[in-house]
Amino acid sequence: MSLAPSISVPHSRFSTLPLAIGLFCLLWSYAFVAGKIGVTHCPPLILLAARFSLAGILILGATLIRGGWSLSWRDAAIFAVLGIANNALYLGLGYTGLQSVSAGLGGLIVSANPVFTAALAALLLGEGMTWRKAGGLLLGITGVTLIVWHRLSVGTDSLHGIVFTLASLASLVAGTILFKLLAPKGSLWIGNGVQNLAAGIVLTPVAFTFADIHAIDVTPGLIGAFAFLVLGGSILAYWLWFHLLKVCGATAASAYHFLMPPLGMLFAYLVLGEHVEARDLLGIIPVALGIYLVTRPAKAVA
Repeated sequence: MSLAPSISVPHSRFSTLPLAIGLFCLLWSYAFVAGKIGVTHCPPLILLAARFSLAGILILGATLIRGGWSLSWRDAAIFAVLGIANNALYLGLGYTGLQSVSAGLGGLIVSANPVFTAALAALLLGEGMTWRKAGGLLLGITGVTLIVWHRLSVGTDSLHGIVFTLASLASLVAGTILFKLLAPKGSLWIGNGVQNLAAGIVLTPVAFTFADIHAIDVTPGLIGAFAFLVLGGSILAYWLWFHLLKVCGATAASAYHFLMPPLGMLFAYLVLGEHVEARDLLGIIPVALGIYLVTRPAKAVA
């Protein structure tokens, strides 16, 4: 009797990428709400200096205790530069803007990140810009525009705050491109710690020079917002962001920022009671389709 040869059937491995994407979007979107709560009770530069310093100390302290330092001086310097762009400038400018714009509009402006990132990635990083990606980005812009058009018609946000938020967006785009261009090696966990500590060191003297420490109003809301911003924002969300940049590429990873306006406004409505109408959320339809087109892998050529 002959025995049939055994056939090895490979088991498909569970992909954690969708979970990472979903968690990143939730954390990043809610951070605008937590930031709005924070700047209501504390000068933004003091809030950020404390946030970054504590996050950096926690990450690097845990790393040193475990004895797992694996970052060269070159890569540490790159992460420090990225910390100035992605943390100190991006959020320093953004939180200043949040003093006079809604959390929903702040998240909306920053969600334009994919457009500028995709254009610069095609020019500087050699990431292909296909008609499919261009169409997806256009759909994302359309969805965001539908939301912003209605939000501006409410007339509750100041031009001063919008200008600061636009400058914040430019800093995030620059940091995204620099990360891919300089391509630091080593642990993203340690790199995130270096970024936070560098941002804290840069912002601390600025904060105590231009901000009034007596303006801090310690409330349960401020304590809760600060805890989320340190643990959920500076530590977990930023680690996920750089992980997605490595895995997905600058254009695809940035496309998920198109989800921030509807999610951010939903959180702002639930937590802060900010005005949201059904028309605000209609923009999620072209946004979702745009993300699909931008992030869908190209078909392999036979």
